[in-house]
Amino acid sequence: MTEVEFLLWVRGPAFNTALFIMLAGIVVRLLEILFLGRKANLAEGRGSEAAGGFRTILSRQLAPADTMRRSAFTIIAGYVFHIGLFVVIFLFVPHILVFERLLGISWPGLPTNIIDAATVVTIFALVAVLVYRIRNPVQRMLSNASDYLVWLATILPMITGWMAFNRIGLSGPMLIGLHILSVEFLMILFPFTKLSHAFTLFLARWYNGAIAGYKGVQS
Repeated sequence: MTEVEFLLWVRGPAFNTALFIMLAGIVVRLLEILFLGRKANLAEGRGSEAAGGFRTILSRQLAPADTMRRSAFTIIAGYVFHIGLFVVIFLFVPHILVFERLLGISWPGLPTNIIDAATVVTIFALVAVLVYRIRNPVQRMLSNASDYLVWLATILPMITGWMAFNRIGLSGPMLIGLHILSVEFLMILFPFTKLSHAFTLFLARWYNGAIAGYKGVQS
C-alpha cells in the first residue's frame, strides 16, 4: 500500500467504519441508561425537575472551593486540557470542514498559530496529568489499564496532528494518514471507555439535579 493509498483508506473505509462503531456505541450506551429507569416519586413534588436539572449542570461546571484546595493541580490541568481539546477539535478550520461535510453546518475558526499553541499546551497538560497519576500513590492505585489506554487515545491525535501541521518526521500524506488513523482509534474507543463521560456526564448531572429539584432541595 502506497502512502496515497493509505491516506485514501483512512479517509474513506476506515473513517466510515470508525464513525459507525462510535455512533452505534453511543446509541447503545444511551439506551442502557434510559432503560435503567427510575423509581416513581411517591411524595408530592415541591419544586421543578427541569430547573433542578439545569441548575445542577451549570453549578457543577466549576469545582467547589474546598475541592479546589485539595486537588488544585488535577482540576486546573483538567480544565486546561479539556478546553484545549475543545479549541483544537472544534475551532481548527480543517476540522470544521470535516464537520461541514458530515453535518452540513460550519462556523468560524481560529488562526492557525492559536491552534498550534493550544495543541502544545494541551499535550503538556496531558503529560503532566499522566506524571501526576503515576507519582501520586492514591491515583496510581485507583488507575487501571483502561485509564492509560484512554490517555493514550486522547494524546495520540494531538501529537500526530501537531506533527502533521508542522511537517515533522514523515511525508505529508503519511502524517495526515496517521493523524486520521489515531482519531479513528479514539472514535472507536469513545463509547466503550471513560471517554463516554463527554455525554453521560451531563445526563448524570441532570438526573441528580432533577431528583433534588423535584424534592425542592439543592443538589
